Amino acid sequence: MSRHDNPNRQRDHQANERTFLAWLRTAVALIAFGFAIARFGLFTRQLQSVIMGKSFNPHPLFNSQNLGLILVIFGILSMAVAAWRYNKVYWQIERGNFRPDRLIIWIMTIVVMALGVLSMPLLFGPDESPTPSSSSLRNPTND
Repeated sequence: MSRHDNPNRQRDHQANERTFLAWLRTAVALIAFGFAIARFGLFTRQLQSVIMGKSFNPHPLFNSQNLGLILVIFGILSMAVAAWRYNKVYWQIERGNFRPDRLIIWIMTIVVMALGVLSMPLLFGPDESPTPSSSSLRNPTND
């Protein structure tokens, strides 16, 4: 029986394509979340500056721009891994020697969990310390 006589071959390739598309959706979601987190952090700082009249300096390491950038980079890397994994599984199906690879799943899980943990300081407390703006220094109020 040749590899082309296997009736499940077409279903296997279609399942591989669906898995690839799921990886791509995940990567696009990571990129979109990264962009949204970075831009929303910038928006909130500008809004606080306008409303409160104070400028805020973000933490040099744990801030929304860095987290957003990391998410975008991880999303792009996820796309590359998805393409590599799709091609690897394609050839395994063609050769009839498919071997599931759990390592990639564990790596993806650990990285996404780590990014979630890193986002907690952004959720539960301000990552910025207030500093007086130049306009508040020029116009002191008399109490």
